[in-house]
Amino acid sequence: MLEPILGSANAEKVLIFILARGEGYAREIARFFETSLNPIQKQLEKFEAAGVLVSCALGKTRIYSMNPRYPFRKPLASLLQRALEFYPKEQTELLLMNRKRPRRAGKPL
Repeated sequence: MLEPILGSANAEKVLIFILARGEGYAREIARFFETSLNPIQKQLEKFEAAGVLVSCALGKTRIYSMNPRYPFRKPLASLLQRALEFYPKEQTELLLMNRKRPRRAGKPL
């Protein structure tokens, strides 16, 4: 949807994922969108070099999030939020469901 504006589909995927979940790492994003890891990593590095994203190391994993000091953060977030409204409902629900802790064995969904 935003591919013509952002330059690539992977750029859109990365930014939509980070907006919806608040943070993410390369393999998590690649698995969610069922795409290759390398282009996602390159896109994350590109956004970090441009100042759009910031990262921190958590063990061996590099976690990315929106840069709160990026001057166009609010307009970019509103554009991405608007684009997210046009995603299929099932995919939007999966994006917004952010489970990090393991579930108790036998617990119903």
